[in-house]
Amino acid sequence: MKFDIITLFPELIEVYSKNGIIGRAIENDLFQLNYVYLRDFSEDKHKKVDDYPYGGGPGMLLKPEPMFKALDAIKKDNSYIIYLSPKGNLFNQRKAKELSKKDHIVLIAGHYEGIDERIIERYVDEEISMGDYVLTSGELPALMLIDAVGRLLPGVLGSDESSVEESHSNNLLEYPQYTRPERYEELDVPEILLSGHHKNIEEWRYFKAIETTLNRRPDMIKDEKIIEEYNKLRKKFK
Repeated sequence: MKFDIITLFPELIEVYSKNGIIGRAIENDLFQLNYVYLRDFSEDKHKKVDDYPYGGGPGMLLKPEPMFKALDAIKKDNSYIIYLSPKGNLFNQRKAKELSKKDHIVLIAGHYEGIDERIIERYVDEEISMGDYVLTSGELPALMLIDAVGRLLPGVLGSDESSVEESHSNNLLEYPQYTRPERYEELDVPEILLSGHHKNIEEWRYFKAIETTLNRRPDMIKDEKIIEEYNKLRKKFK
């Protein structure tokens, strides 16, 4: 898979692409991450890429000319072009899995008050929002999307189970986890995790995942069967 980000701040992409799990994945050619500096496609002598909106209003908009040229330079027949926008579809784990099947994702990192609508009409396949809030630019949302999608690609996490047993992967939040020591400042690891009884541990983890989701994100539970399973397990573990 290849990611391209059209950006006004390539230095942010540089830092991210050279660190952590994602940095190692890029170094090992598990996927590609490139940036396209929008000002390189401006014909203005000052490399200006924004202007005031027609009809008045606050702020500036990214102009169509540089963006058209940038997109024409990088898009292919298999490209999927995303504009990071607070007006877009809300990003979630299901969408991350869907995008992980794409061959080439182009991310438009907006800035100022947004971009000229003609860019969206001509090129954009989907607008995506990372949440019900507004940020100063689209670089951070773009990197969040790349992180969520990139870690689902084969080999990136090093273990296929790492991306399965975690929050949102099965429409539940993740169960609580513990490590050594068994007791610290009078706080104990649950005895069941020390029992070595794998079936009971698996059931307890499922029970706690449902419990955590019910307490924090009950909107995520759509299937009544999950509640029935929770009630059965609660009798066993309470």
